[in-house]
Amino acid sequence: MDASRRTFLKTTAAATVGASFMPSLGFSSVAEEKVRLGIIGVGLRGQNHLELALARPDVEVVAICDVQQRMIDLCLPMIAKSGKRKPQIILDGPQGYKKLLENKDIDAVVIATPWEWHTVMCLDAMNAKKQVGCEVITGMTVEECWQLVDTSEKTGMHLMMLENVCYRRDVMAVMNMVRQNIFGELIHLQGGYQHDLREVKFNDGKKPYGGGAEFGEKGFSEAQWRTQHSVDRNGDLYPTHGIGPIAMMTNINRGNRFTQLVSYATKARGLHEHIVKVGGENHPNAKVNFKLGDVVTTMIETANQETILLQHDTNLPRPYSIGFRVQGTNGIWMDVNKSIYIEGRSEKPHRWEDAQKWLEQHDHPLWKRYGNDAAGAGHGGMDWFVLNAFIESVKRKMPPPQDVYDAVTWSAITPLSETSIKQKGASVRFPDFTRGKWKERKNSFAIDDSY
Repeated sequence: MDASRRTFLKTTAAATVGASFMPSLGFSSVAEEKVRLGIIGVGLRGQNHLELALARPDVEVVAICDVQQRMIDLCLPMIAKSGKRKPQIILDGPQGYKKLLENKDIDAVVIATPWEWHTVMCLDAMNAKKQVGCEVITGMTVEECWQLVDTSEKTGMHLMMLENVCYRRDVMAVMNMVRQNIFGELIHLQGGYQHDLREVKFNDGKKPYGGGAEFGEKGFSEAQWRTQHSVDRNGDLYPTHGIGPIAMMTNINRGNRFTQLVSYATKARGLHEHIVKVGGENHPNAKVNFKLGDVVTTMIETANQETILLQHDTNLPRPYSIGFRVQGTNGIWMDVNKSIYIEGRSEKPHRWEDAQKWLEQHDHPLWKRYGNDAAGAGHGGMDWFVLNAFIESVKRKMPPPQDVYDAVTWSAITPLSETSIKQKGASVRFPDFTRGKWKERKNSFAIDDSY
């Protein structure tokens, strides 16, 4: 979610709705249908969704809601540029989102608020008979995850976690190869969130992600809330970018499931050293004790006996990488070195080769068909695909391709990892949020021609 935030912050105030975002009118058999959308939270991530939604002829943005006038003000130019009717603006404190949910003209909502608000907002939205697209993560505790499942099943309202990396072009090409059995039977997979976020977690807003030492009330954007999680919690706080694509490749909740996990955390040094470096030893935040280990490692076992390794690494200097690895009986792909090896098919035995020609040869049909529509959208176009999937599911009145069971399964890794770390690396059983339905469900992710 954060890979392009620095660029986005610099350009948000002057954001325009480009023609490159415009989806083809023929991308859906129900293209003439319109989704009446509300957006709860129009900070930097919410503004990404707003811009894409305004560009779509099949979406009417009925209302937007936030707690900060500054963020509302950043939205107004892009609304004006779109030429569409100005939506209802709700700026009414932390509970103002409930006024948006009372609007009977809204079919669906996108939630892009701080993590701690996601569960209650999703629950309230589903109870208000709105379809929900929520930014990651959806539940911070196992109990919250169960509440989301129960409410979705009770109300008949769908919940899609808007995990965009499932739609990354190289990831979808590799998924295509997995489904064609090029890697053979899958054995081991890796992923994670390995991204230096120190400038995001400490930012006073005086310059774009200026690498300051402020967070909380003195911080700007995510620094106002996200950094506090690193103070209070020790676990894999952001597992979904890595686990989402891996779960789809291994058919989790669709013939397979996670059974147990173990997690370990290193000591915490990176955030303290950053504060001292940019703010000095006497800065008040230099006295803060951060609980989050700099590198958190989680191993997950599946019912089909694959192993999955996840790493959360956001507080140390490093280039960005999700660290994908897909390994089977016939070969292996890794994104960190952009390489592949397929036994008997690679150019030389026991030698890596550039994966690019394989990725191009096996480019996913969705990218072949809609790549031009996604051009110019955030995060290399995958933001267009994930919002498109949500809008299409609402229009078709069908479950989204990443459904409520996926949302809570991927989110639950965080509290389960916290439990394992507290218990010194103890194995923790993984709940079956499908209540056994995983044995019969089939994987249809990214098989339909429009999502």
